[in-house]
Amino acid sequence: MQKKKLPLVYKPLGFVLGWASGALAGMAFQATWKAIRHEEDAPDALDRDRGWGEVLLAAAIQGALFAVVRSAVDRTGATAIERSTGVWPSDDKGGRD
Repeated sequence: MQKKKLPLVYKPLGFVLGWASGALAGMAFQATWKAIRHEEDAPDALDRDRGWGEVLLAAAIQGALFAVVRSAVDRTGATAIERSTGVWPSDDKGGRD
């Protein structure tokens, strides 16, 4: 059985999906931080007025949200490519990292 090649369209689509997942994750993080701490801005590592616990909590929440959103967007894109072309966009069994 000959293996089908993935259409060239997936590379730019993957780039757009990656950008979109970053934007969605950023919005989700801002909304989550506002709901948790009732503040508009989350702390970052160089924020002198914030303690270690608050900075690390913000980083953990942000990292988790980015990973979940990125995986959901990647999976949705891969499923759409497979439905439209009959080919899964990656031969690898592991992740992209």
